[in-house]
Amino acid sequence: MADTFLIYGGTGGIGSALARRLRGRGHAVHLVARDRDRLEALAAEIGATFSVADVADPAAITAAATEAGDRLAGLAYCVGSINLKPVARLTDADFTRDFEVNALGAVRAVQASLPALKGHEGPTSSILLVSTVAVAQGFAAHASVSMAKGAVEGLTVALAAELAPKIRVNCVAPSLTRTPLARGLTSNETMANAIAALHAIPRLGEPDDVAALGALLLDSEAGWITGQIIGVDGGRSMLRTKG
Repeated sequence: MADTFLIYGGTGGIGSALARRLRGRGHAVHLVARDRDRLEALAAEIGATFSVADVADPAAITAAATEAGDRLAGLAYCVGSINLKPVARLTDADFTRDFEVNALGAVRAVQASLPALKGHEGPTSSILLVSTVAVAQGFAAHASVSMAKGAVEGLTVALAAELAPKIRVNCVAPSLTRTPLARGLTSNETMANAIAALHAIPRLGEPDDVAALGALLLDSEAGWITGQIIGVDGGRSMLRTKG
């Protein structure tokens, strides 16, 4: 029987690229997202099952985990937000929504899937979370999303310690990536080119750049990797090639 991987945010740029990667490796995939039409189209394309759910709805998350099956090789939480405003313009609602979408939703997804992840017959099962380069670097107008994703990084290492040795937990931290969520930034080619030039590898990320590492971290090939936050960022978190 093929290993099953559950992907929240399965129709997003990174989530869908990850789903294609895992299906290409012969794994079964269960997709979760809000848009039924997009879910049906992607599931039919790659041969996956799916659940319609909003991560702000704990009952829907629990139902999706149940529908994915009682034995999971891995869980990927690829849900996020890009809410860029100066701190003076951010409201309590902004901070609350970003925290719920990015961090609390991840906790709910993990809690709902713990029995199935523990029931996996392999040496380990795995959890993949998604942060951002902005947590480590500090960018203006990123207070809300950086705070929420900072919580995701803290959650990663806490869960990796608590769930070892049966369940591995890792996190990828991309720089700006050409996803539908980031279209407001990447659709302006002047802005996109200026941001790309800030990277040692001077381009923006593509969803498959992140999915390639994500698929590895989820799979048994990465069986001795846990508790890591790994940049997929063209070098931006570590390197300065000019000035």
